[in-house]
Amino acid sequence: MTAAARNRFRKWWIAGVLALVLIVALSLWRLVGTPAIGFVEYRMLDPKDTPTALAIAPDGTVWFTIDFASAIGRIRGGKVERLPKAQMSVEPIGIAVAADGSVWFTDTESRQVSRMTPEGAINSIPLETPVVRLGKIAVARDGAVWIAEASAYSITRIKDGKLERHVIESVRGGPLGVAAAPDGSVWVTLQSANQLLRVAPGGKMDAFDIPTRSSSPGDIAVDRDGVVWFIEFRGNRIGRFTDGRIDEIPLGAESVGLTGLATAPDGSVWFGMLRKGSLGRLREGTIKEFKLPREGARPYSIAVDAQGNVWYTDISGIVGMLPAETAIK
Repeated sequence: MTAAARNRFRKWWIAGVLALVLIVALSLWRLVGTPAIGFVEYRMLDPKDTPTALAIAPDGTVWFTIDFASAIGRIRGGKVERLPKAQMSVEPIGIAVAADGSVWFTDTESRQVSRMTPEGAINSIPLETPVVRLGKIAVARDGAVWIAEASAYSITRIKDGKLERHVIESVRGGPLGVAAAPDGSVWVTLQSANQLLRVAPGGKMDAFDIPTRSSSPGDIAVDRDGVVWFIEFRGNRIGRFTDGRIDEIPLGAESVGLTGLATAPDGSVWFGMLRKGSLGRLREGTIKEFKLPREGARPYSIAVDAQGNVWYTDISGIVGMLPAETAIK
């Protein structure tokens, strides 16, 4: 073979390899969704820690609960911190931040709801029932704290240290998700009853049936326009309530394991897909998937900060963030 022929062969061989690599890359992209570009991850200080719920303070501090640990986690200034508390947490799925930067969290093992200041001081409010099972928690604009108190069949309001229980009439009405709306109302998911519940500012409660039977509604959020969004874990759908009507957006035949829900400043809705190791974004009726950067990732809770950065807990031991510049694309 002449030198010229060898050069031509080499060029054709290189071109063929590059084409094959491109084809494989495109195929993988279609399978896994958007590549994991730009994610920032924070590993737990204790490798046994499992981060669960998270919430973001007005100053950008990220607070999170830690399962089976006597501590609350915090990320501030790019640093992971572990703030001690008296009792070990078991299924600590409720956390919310007040306007003053303090954090409220459910403390089921201690049968109480607790408040931690940014300095780490803790005050607790006992629930005074022999059995306590708690869901999510939210802080309303008036500073009232609302908790899904499933063991008391109540959506419970805490204000000025006093408990006010709004008992749900249905025996299948144990609450799970809680969200405070701009108009002063509070929205709740009733998982077993397959309903949404609205608590008006005056305390009146109205329930709304979800069209898909046994959909298992979980996390719930209200956007700045007052539209109510919620996940249907078994229904594999994102629900939307507005103008007295519930619409459902299906996510396909494959059950993705919906976990966590949050609305962003640009109006998009974010959620976790536990079984796919991905974050999902719903915007203008279109769903886009963002694959997390590690194999075995298991996103659980979602929050979006004021800049549009999307934060999540990964129960394999990570708190992560998808920067706004990537999230909006």
